[in-house]
Amino acid sequence: MMLKIGVPSKGRLMEKTFDWFGQRGVTMSRTGNEREYSGAVDGVEGVELVLLSAGEIPRELAAGRIHLGVTGSDLVRDKLADWSAQVVDWAAMGFGHADLIIAVPSAWIDVETLDDLDAAAAAFRARHGHRLRIATKYHRLVREFLTANGVADYALVDSQGATEGTVKNLTAEAIADITSTGETLRANHLKILSDGLVHQSQATLFLSQTAVWSAAEQAVLARLAGLMGLTAPAL
Repeated sequence: MMLKIGVPSKGRLMEKTFDWFGQRGVTMSRTGNEREYSGAVDGVEGVELVLLSAGEIPRELAAGRIHLGVTGSDLVRDKLADWSAQVVDWAAMGFGHADLIIAVPSAWIDVETLDDLDAAAAAFRARHGHRLRIATKYHRLVREFLTANGVADYALVDSQGATEGTVKNLTAEAIADITSTGETLRANHLKILSDGLVHQSQATLFLSQTAVWSAAEQAVLARLAGLMGLTAPAL
């Protein structure tokens, strides 16, 4: 049996992941052409590299089809209900930083906090007869955050494109989205609520609790943990 590790299949996340493991004596490389999602691992025996999109990795971890996976902490928390029962948040990797935030139009001068947003949402519904719309790709995380902070009278609308443009395009009144610098928000005349930080995300190495961990795979995990200076979780 092989210990399968899922890694983002392209772009900066893949390169940074390869660098992170490389600095710890585990060399990862992509093999074949750009359309072939295959790779190789050197430096530790018994590890198979599985190249996937970052968005697929939470699902594959939860299904137990991969033993380890590198993806954004935001994606695991948003895509997996009761995520901590399915995966172990094993190692923060120090790259891929981004904040999931709530932002409203800069022109809303009286809306600076979540309490202000709650009041604005109630007034909006009274005036327009429907709920204030918040565009996002992160439904579970945002809903849990707003509920925990007492915000009501809103409706989440799905955004699969440029979320920052939904307010300008009149398909939403506010947004919840990932940002790293805030430049795109400012360009679209949006401001982050002062207490509107939902989650600080970064690339994280997760371990599946639902995968089959044979004695051989646990031995490989122990060797890998040793190389990385980590403690292998109890399985």
